[in-house]
Amino acid sequence: MIVLRLLLVFGFAFLGATGALAQGAVRPSDLPDCGDRPITIAQMQWPSAAILAHIHAQVLSQDFGCAVQVVSGDLGATASSIATTGSPDVAPEMWLGRVASVWNPAVSGQKVRPAAPTYSGGPLEAWFVPSYVETNNPGLSTAAGLMDFWRVFAPPGGERATLLSCPADWACAVIDRNLVRAFGLDKRFDIVTPGTRFDLDQAIASAISKHKPLLFYYWQPNALVSQLDLKPLDMGAFDAKAMGCLGDNGCAEPKPSAFVPEQVVIAVAERIFAEVPAVADYFQRATMPLSEMNALLDWQSQNDAAPEDVARHFVGTRAEIWRKWVGE
Repeated sequence: MIVLRLLLVFGFAFLGATGALAQGAVRPSDLPDCGDRPITIAQMQWPSAAILAHIHAQVLSQDFGCAVQVVSGDLGATASSIATTGSPDVAPEMWLGRVASVWNPAVSGQKVRPAAPTYSGGPLEAWFVPSYVETNNPGLSTAAGLMDFWRVFAPPGGERATLLSCPADWACAVIDRNLVRAFGLDKRFDIVTPGTRFDLDQAIASAISKHKPLLFYYWQPNALVSQLDLKPLDMGAFDAKAMGCLGDNGCAEPKPSAFVPEQVVIAVAERIFAEVPAVADYFQRATMPLSEMNALLDWQSQNDAAPEDVARHFVGTRAEIWRKWVGE
């Protein structure tokens, strides 16, 4: 059953939101807080960003009385459009490291600002374990402490444990190999490299369906993190110099570091700050807990739901989160 659900999650991770203009909840407003034209929000082509676009559209329409349009986009094109035209007004999940050459000049040119971090409450990349592994092994919470627990991840009577890494053509495969050496785990740990992302997900689901201990690389937001109750290990502090070596196949003396803490922000066009300050204030508070987005992605996969439906589910059931964004 877990593998079947996994197939649904795998499909959702890559389908995204495609097609023509998608309309959010739209309601004309007489309130000066909303400005004199619709607020446009970019719906990116991956599930979490699409869900966020519709959540913000529904809250702004419902609680501010604003006219809102949700428009289709992708990361590069949306960043370029905001930088050159100031439109769309909002991109709820902007990955700055991937558009730095466009983003930095746009900020300097006062076209756009980062309003708030998109997510809070955990690393975007880490080594994970199922929650029952942490529960059954008190004290197992850090990558640096794995040598004290290596037998947990070894077969009965075995002398070597395993780390399930990511596909060989992903950058994390190189980082994982070097991190194993950096933490001194190569004395007891071997690395298993799946062929594809599907193989990685299938291996995780299969092990957890049998309640087996498992140590593996993974990321969030992701439906599987919520669905299978996965817990990230503390990877320690991020060290930019150490990571420069960890990403190199020829790294001679790897040092420990967390994965790169990518900046993911709510990008808001400068005109919103100037013309609609109440809405700008809203976006400066609108950080989504990672655990909440993981749960929403899981709900989406289980219900075969469109982003608009997931947004309605969130707005209808999780007012304790989004009411803080609205403020007084």
